[in-house]
Amino acid sequence: MRTDERFRLVLEYFQKHQPVAETELVYTEPYQLVVAVILSAQCTDKRVNMITPPFYRVFPDVDSLAVADPAEVFELIRSCSYPNNKTKNLIAMAKVLVEKYGGILPSDVAELETIPGIGRKTANVLASVIYNKPVIAVDTHVFRVSARIGLTTNAKNPLQTEQQLVKHIPENLRAIAHHWLILHGRYVCLARKPKCESCGLKDLCRYFLTEKAT
Repeated sequence: MRTDERFRLVLEYFQKHQPVAETELVYTEPYQLVVAVILSAQCTDKRVNMITPPFYRVFPDVDSLAVADPAEVFELIRSCSYPNNKTKNLIAMAKVLVEKYGGILPSDVAELETIPGIGRKTANVLASVIYNKPVIAVDTHVFRVSARIGLTTNAKNPLQTEQQLVKHIPENLRAIAHHWLILHGRYVCLARKPKCESCGLKDLCRYFLTEKAT
């Protein structure tokens, strides 16, 4: 199957069967999403959603976080992965937003990447979710699912995966396609034991049609 045909059919499947797909991180404003996405690195959304409500009560905005006591931040996020690094990044992020951007999150991906704690994946998530920019964030789920289905070929890192995906996914679908692939990887195309038999994409999936069929 040609790559462009596989993309078309996969996107049509998701549009039909999952017309609504969005982040599972709970937030009400951009500041909260920045905090949640930084915390979510190598940590489950479920855990992050347990941490953030008390965190937001203590640090309700970027100004309060910018002057936070690191020990207090650490205590609130200690149950997530890498709390020491994330404590430093959260406070540094808040300081940069306050001092350089007047507390407003920039919409440009390149600018976002200059902020502490925000790498390319996080920058793309924020630009996509908050500003509806036509970008695709590649996490472990997106990387794995894209390769298994056959949307990407020989992509060795997240950037190569991103470049191949944006080449074939229309701009108006990139924001939601990011969530489609994440959710598919989280609940169907599991890392160790994908649920191929119950997957609606199996007849289009390169992994199922080759490795699983042999």
